[in-house]
Amino acid sequence: MEHIILYAIVPIIVVMLAGFIAGKRGAFSGQDAKKFNKVVLDFALPAALFVSIVQASREDLAKDLKLTLVSLVTIMACFMLVYFVFKYCFKKNTGADAAVSALISGSPTIGFLGFAVLEPIFDQTAGLPAVALVVAIVGIVVNAVGIPVGLSLLDSSLAKQNPDHKKQSAWKPVLHALAQPVAWAPILAVVWVLAGIPWPKELSPSFNLIAKANASMAVFSAGVTLSAIKFTLNWQAILGSIMKMILMPGVILIVGLLLHMDPENLKMLVVAGALPPAFSGIIIADEYDTYVATGTSSLTLSVILFVGFCPLWIWLTDMALTAF
Repeated sequence: MEHIILYAIVPIIVVMLAGFIAGKRGAFSGQDAKKFNKVVLDFALPAALFVSIVQASREDLAKDLKLTLVSLVTIMACFMLVYFVFKYCFKKNTGADAAVSALISGSPTIGFLGFAVLEPIFDQTAGLPAVALVVAIVGIVVNAVGIPVGLSLLDSSLAKQNPDHKKQSAWKPVLHALAQPVAWAPILAVVWVLAGIPWPKELSPSFNLIAKANASMAVFSAGVTLSAIKFTLNWQAILGSIMKMILMPGVILIVGLLLHMDPENLKMLVVAGALPPAFSGIIIADEYDTYVATGTSSLTLSVILFVGFCPLWIWLTDMALTAF
């Protein structure tokens, strides 16, 4: 636990705080953070995922089929639960508000903080390829399944509220998500491994150089983003944080134990589920001018709570694995 706090939690706090201070002092703005995020999602993270996965074996991928199924079912179940809770338990909320809530509190920010958190904790025990596979699988679920579903719900609600709203094709957000490097790079790497093509190790340093920028730039950018957010605490923001920090990792842990997942994969997936809400949800909220204040407050609160919940969930998972 001391290793986790010193090598995973404290560095994230320090770098995120540096980004937050830089944002507050005017060195960087929210627009700058979007540019940093683009470097992370379009270059650094895809390179990190690709070069890590292509060094895995077919046996590693076969072992991770259960990981894929558990990730898809549990994350999307929590996603839809958040949607229904915020739609039907709060009378003032519209379907669009509930859809944005699901995109925020029902989705972990795996693209920005996945490697930054999982690598220092699990690199020595599970190995970097295993960490990359968890980040890739959860990332594909969030970006290629969760975001299209959320956008479809959001679009449908806005169409009902405003007859002049032009409804988009349900497949458009799916195709857009799959066209992003963060989605197709790990898929290409998996196909490469399944095809049995040897990976020339001499090529790895070229990918590693940009890949190493992933974690530090993502965390710094998160700090800059938070500095531009106006924080207003309310009951919906608190509930969203509770559902993200407690519900999702709890569901993943229970389902993983029942299905006898690989212990290391389960621990990594539980921590991934406990990550703060996806920043993409805030971007979508801002773009549609829907649920922005409460959504950003829930995000900020979840980031603060993650400092304590990350080691707590690792301890709870270890205890549960020992008991079972």
